[in-house]
Amino acid sequence: MKYVFLTVMLVYMTEPNAKIHYPQTPQKEHTDVYYGQSVQDPYQWLEDDNSLESKEWVQTENKLTQDYLSKISFRSQIKNRLEALNDYEKVGSFFRAGKLLIFRKNTGLQNQSIWMYKVGLDGDENVLLDPNQYDSDGTTTFEFIGYSESLNIVAVAISKAGSDWQTIKVFDLTKMQFLQDELQWVKFSGADWYQDGFYYGRYPEPETGKELSATSEFQSIYYHKIGTQQNEDLLIYQDIEQPRNYHSVESTDDKAFQILYKTSGTDGFETLYRKLGDDYKQIDTFQYLFKGFKHKSRVIDHLNGRFLIMTDINAPNYQVVLVDPNQNSPKQWKIIIPEQKSVMTDVFVIKDRILIEYLENAHSVIKIYDLEGHYIKDVSIPGLGTVAVTYFKKSDPEFFYSFSSFTQPETSFQYNVDNDEKKPLAISKLPFQVDNYQSEQVWYPSKDGTAIPMFLVYKKGLERTSKNPTYLYAYGGFNISLTPSFSTSYISLLEQGVLIAIPNIRGGGEFGENWHQAGMLMDKQNVFDDFIAAAEYLISNHYTSSKKLAIAGASNGGLLVGACMTQRPDLFQVALPAVGVMDMLKFQNFTVGWGWVPEYGSSDQSKEMFEYLYHYSPYHNIRKGVNYPATLVTTADHDDRVVPAHSFKFIARLQSYTKNKRPALIRIETQAGHGAGKPISKIIDEVADKWTFFLWNVGLKRLK
Repeated sequence: MKYVFLTVMLVYMTEPNAKIHYPQTPQKEHTDVYYGQSVQDPYQWLEDDNSLESKEWVQTENKLTQDYLSKISFRSQIKNRLEALNDYEKVGSFFRAGKLLIFRKNTGLQNQSIWMYKVGLDGDENVLLDPNQYDSDGTTTFEFIGYSESLNIVAVAISKAGSDWQTIKVFDLTKMQFLQDELQWVKFSGADWYQDGFYYGRYPEPETGKELSATSEFQSIYYHKIGTQQNEDLLIYQDIEQPRNYHSVESTDDKAFQILYKTSGTDGFETLYRKLGDDYKQIDTFQYLFKGFKHKSRVIDHLNGRFLIMTDINAPNYQVVLVDPNQNSPKQWKIIIPEQKSVMTDVFVIKDRILIEYLENAHSVIKIYDLEGHYIKDVSIPGLGTVAVTYFKKSDPEFFYSFSSFTQPETSFQYNVDNDEKKPLAISKLPFQVDNYQSEQVWYPSKDGTAIPMFLVYKKGLERTSKNPTYLYAYGGFNISLTPSFSTSYISLLEQGVLIAIPNIRGGGEFGENWHQAGMLMDKQNVFDDFIAAAEYLISNHYTSSKKLAIAGASNGGLLVGACMTQRPDLFQVALPAVGVMDMLKFQNFTVGWGWVPEYGSSDQSKEMFEYLYHYSPYHNIRKGVNYPATLVTTADHDDRVVPAHSFKFIARLQSYTKNKRPALIRIETQAGHGAGKPISKIIDEVADKWTFFLWNVGLKRLK
């Protein structure tokens, strides 16, 4: 059966700005009632992405988008340039597993990086695991989630087509082969090794056909013994009363204690602990160390019966304290490293020293202290950028870290804490000159006067003019920080004279928990105000103009774009919301959406929260007769984090209401998910389409 919207003439255009004839997406009567208020949802049927009708709609929308993009002459040039820019050797972060150094490597355009190993820094490189051999389209990914030194075995989480669902297998580094063990229905889990097996978190098997949309509940902790079947795994911890809580476990370095983290969503978490010993297989022997979901307190190490803790209790920028679990009130803590102006982002113990990563104005700093909290020195890093410390053995004097910035690709280093010696492990030979570009940080006032920092990246010599195409990107949520990072996709824009602007708006973690909380729940509007103020700053300071300005964001950033384009459609020429949360009244009903309630609140909580969410929900705030920016929504069929129904419903309503020549299109990727693990071929195709759409709609007719 063919549906009515398939019989409509899609589009006959001689050039992309001709009038677009959108599919007549059926509107079906559906009403939800919240606290006595009726809310119409005529596109509710698109929530079932497995229905034949939805699948036909996806095909029709994709054809419309591809027809539009195919008429832009420089589309193939952009794709070719992206391929050329990406075609260089990339080496990822290193970690040590026994005698082996393990790292990822990509020769250039391989869909997935290959896991490599060598013995020692000067050893020969060998292939450990090549995900590209496991399918024809490069959509299988491998993630190492836990190493057993005693068994010389690593747990590998395998994901397909971008789904959050993973299968855990174990790889023997002595025999260089997978063992028979295979664990299904795993999400958001590590592998905490103990004796002859490991602890992990898994969900019950979902109903067939609803694997990518049904609510995920009852994540429980199991113990798996190597060489056994999954149905023999021992249940260690389960919370029947709170089925939507996440659970994860990790052991202290000395294996004396196991720590359980329990969270009701994506914000604070509870911390529990138990002694490991002969009773390590007993069920629910955990005791509370920190109860309640208001704060975040993570165990760093066990030191002579006490825990070294990184916590935000009484310290929004975090502090390090020493805690006796039997006398655990803040008055009884020993403060080792007090809260500072910079935000503490991670803490490690290495060879009787404390290693701390900080953010200073949204760029990374690493400092070293002794176990009493006395400052020793800073770790030398190449400049203003982003640092990530990777796995190392606590007793070693050396650790590995990676560094990247807007103008330097990821580079890994080995650092010795005894002699301050730093060794680069791999230096990329780029097929372009990064010296042609520069970055700076500016500050601007938001609507309420709050000072917001913003990174600007551009080609040297770029003049301030209203004619500069500008790409404004932000996130603004979940305590996530946007720090300097390298992107060949950005290089392709910079070559065309595009200004890239990245503001560190509230809701992120760049300035600690207070900054985060200022952009969540009933303060979420601050996030949108900060982003709008960034656009106004760029325009008023003659960096660009509304007609040259594109806004972009993904996931929570997709919500940001959707909210801002519906609140201030006059301010932007182009909108690029990716995998966005667009229906703020129903997000909690799909997969792991309930986990975002601590961040957003929920329409189920109260009339006041419903009204606040309804006020900014992008899907519900599209109005008839408004001249919205040229919009290209992007999503994927296997996104089981922010289900594609959010994007489907948003674009369907936008198309039905739009009356102007600016396009309202959607690009729906197949065999892909929320973004992680996407093969390079799909990344290049998607970015090429986004850049083509962006540049054409800000008036660029040919490439430089």
